[in-house]
Amino acid sequence: MHIEFHGAAGEVTGSCHLIEVGKHRILLDCGMIQGGREAEARNALPFAFDPGAIDAVVLSHAHIDHSGRIPFLVKSGFTGPVYTQKASRDLCRIMLRDSAFLNEKDAEWENRKRERKALQPVEPLYTVADARVAMRQFKGIDYGVKKKILPGITLRLADAGHILGSAIVELWLEENGVQRKLVFSGDLGARDRPILRDPAYIESADLVLMESTYGDRLHRSREETRNEVIGIVRQAETARGNILIPAFAVGRTQHILYEFAKHYHDWSLDRWQVFLDSPMAIEATEVYTRHTGLYDAESAELWRKNSHQTLLPNLHLCRTANQSMSLNRIRSGAIIIAGSGMCTGGRIKHHLKHNVWRSDCHIVITGYQAGGTLGRKLVDGATQIGLWGEKIAVKAHVHTIGGLSAHADQAGLLDWYGHFDRQPPLALVHGEPDSMDALAECIRDKLGTRIIRPRPGERIDLQHPLKSA
Repeated sequence: MHIEFHGAAGEVTGSCHLIEVGKHRILLDCGMIQGGREAEARNALPFAFDPGAIDAVVLSHAHIDHSGRIPFLVKSGFTGPVYTQKASRDLCRIMLRDSAFLNEKDAEWENRKRERKALQPVEPLYTVADARVAMRQFKGIDYGVKKKILPGITLRLADAGHILGSAIVELWLEENGVQRKLVFSGDLGARDRPILRDPAYIESADLVLMESTYGDRLHRSREETRNEVIGIVRQAETARGNILIPAFAVGRTQHILYEFAKHYHDWSLDRWQVFLDSPMAIEATEVYTRHTGLYDAESAELWRKNSHQTLLPNLHLCRTANQSMSLNRIRSGAIIIAGSGMCTGGRIKHHLKHNVWRSDCHIVITGYQAGGTLGRKLVDGATQIGLWGEKIAVKAHVHTIGGLSAHADQAGLLDWYGHFDRQPPLALVHGEPDSMDALAECIRDKLGTRIIRPRPGERIDLQHPLKSA
């Protein structure tokens, strides 16, 4: 009985952990590595285990850094079920299709260059057809349902409060009369966030795997965040420019729309035209409207009163490429919400090309930016960026709004872990080294917990937690 770490060990993306109990093997997540070109090239490498020998996947939530390699896993021989919360299954149908489409386009672009050089063509990591086949293996389950998924392995999901359908994973494991309970946090949301319920507290575990994305910082309060947004809107209005918001299609976009609807008059948003320029975000928002039973009471009431099309009277949905391109002619008064959230692809790159060199433009970064991404370069103060082979000056004002993050901060992570009885051993995953160091020191100082930071490929014997096998 042991666990091996094959992703998000010492880094944020690519979540993937292998659990063996007797003759059975399951994966916790099977995510895509995100970042620069070198990092993302690792997605095409063979798995460090035999996909055909995996009996099941347990998926914490739909974000691509947790789900994005599942079609590649299926393509490589995995035939078992993928267990996830029902809303996550619905979101994955959208997100994996989009990921596959981008893989196909990337391969097509690369092959054009390779053909001119008389080189052999490359295949996409997986295709839209592959993603469709993988979705047939998804099994949606509700929060709170205890389900035996294999001999010696029982599963229950609890609300993680990160995005719709995000789950904390509880696993009861038994082998040769030895019983252990493992809890995987998935990605934890911040408490008192709009739309979603707070992350559930779990009482017991023999080993806890916890994310540490923002383990080295505290988010601003909701009030401070709102004041910051008001300041940005007023600055941009005075400068008579546009506001660009790179946003993840699932979670962040819906959060932003909620805040805009709630503060429509307070923030003078009636003076702007708001464009949601992301077909995937539009589809994801429709999924959100079908799962209002997962909302907190305040948000459920607001979304009952308004469908996403009338949530804002000045909201325009841009589904087609022509609708998106028409925005490039707007010089002022536009708030453009577009993917991707880390500016690695999608329509936001086109809007950056037409706006980032303008000093009257404001760019609002609302989420984590992985190292090597265009979004990270903007956050780090780049004065020049490259887009399609062209160097473009950065004159726009770049704002980082940490209070809109879908991740718990250091205090939130400490609070969630602190509710376990007797502070079980803790393995920190899904974080950069500095974040892990800060969080580990904080937890040790306050709770005296024994903590490990697994390395890629490291194995932990679950019969004797914290001992490498």
